[in-house]
Amino acid sequence: MKALTWHGKGDIRCDSVPDPQIQNDRDIIIKVTACAICGSDLHLMGGYVPTMESGDILGHETMGEVMEVGRAATRLKVGDRVVVPFTMSCGECRQCKWGNWSCCERTNPNGKMQAEQFGYPLAGLFGYSHLTGGFAGGQAEYLRVPYADVGPLVVPDGLSDEQVLFLSDIFPTAYQAAEQCGIEGGETVAVWGCGPIGVLAVKCCFLLGAERVIAVDAVPERLALARQAGAETIDFGNQNVQEEIMALTGGKGPDAVIEAVGMEGHGADTLAQKVSSLVMSSTISMDRPFALNQAILACRPGGVVSMPGVYAGQVGPVALGAFMNKGLTLKTGQTHMLRYMQPLLERIERGEIDPSFIISHRSSSLEDGPALYDSFRDKTDGCTKVVFKPHG
Repeated sequence: MKALTWHGKGDIRCDSVPDPQIQNDRDIIIKVTACAICGSDLHLMGGYVPTMESGDILGHETMGEVMEVGRAATRLKVGDRVVVPFTMSCGECRQCKWGNWSCCERTNPNGKMQAEQFGYPLAGLFGYSHLTGGFAGGQAEYLRVPYADVGPLVVPDGLSDEQVLFLSDIFPTAYQAAEQCGIEGGETVAVWGCGPIGVLAVKCCFLLGAERVIAVDAVPERLALARQAGAETIDFGNQNVQEEIMALTGGKGPDAVIEAVGMEGHGADTLAQKVSSLVMSSTISMDRPFALNQAILACRPGGVVSMPGVYAGQVGPVALGAFMNKGLTLKTGQTHMLRYMQPLLERIERGEIDPSFIISHRSSSLEDGPALYDSFRDKTDGCTKVVFKPHG
């Protein structure tokens, strides 16, 4: 089969690889009918995530038709149309029973290696390094889905692939980010990063009852999408973010902020960040939290910082003094997918939201993948979200 594979920093290829096989009774094999490039895939492309190996298959936003079913995956049958969550959950460990699905204790076969970095093993992820299990990803013609008796969501034929594909990751991720803001009605929320998750977070804030959303980015196409979603926007390339937020809120500031940028956030280095980068460059890799620090500064005292943005390692320096003195609350984490997939599917069915509005580029060939990765990374050709339909 054809699949998009990682061969080093900036080196994404479309290769011929072996078809997946059933390896465990809880597995299924799906024919991939739609898959997408996620912003966090760019962290892999950029070489920011450790333990990637040449030839690893990428992708964790995937859906398709069930072709084979392991004996224990009795919830599903051949022919079912399913969306696959990017996290794997066993359904049996204490974290799964608590509803902390992304903290599953059993689905990462490399959990011991992960625990050396994070203290504990966490859920296995599709196509996202050997630290998270080394599982083949879904930017491919076929995909093996472990623990399929727990995760995949069967979707109705009345909805298009594009309407439901993002239930695999970014729609639930955006919704969790908005939910973490503690919205009860009438709040103002500011969102850093108008990529797919940030723009969907704008929509989700309004779904939950926010009165205003202010979105921060510098890419014209992304700012336009945020305005389409109902946000007021700030172009951080041409405007002072803090001054603009204070002006827009009458000096009160947002009640909550969402940092949807993560480890590759761009912005002007502060002196402390420059010094830290110089000191640490020869010893340890550090993520630079430009957007996070702006968000901490902007959030009103007593507010909430919600952080769906992905970080892989050490981060510094963080504006911890501002965070502590303002009495802020931080909420973050990989998305607990099984809390949200079915309820959000029902919102799509009721016509409350159609997540497909973020798609800018479509391809029926994985051969286009390397070039589209470049466009998505470089934000050229108006590229805001890429979807593949590997079988046409």
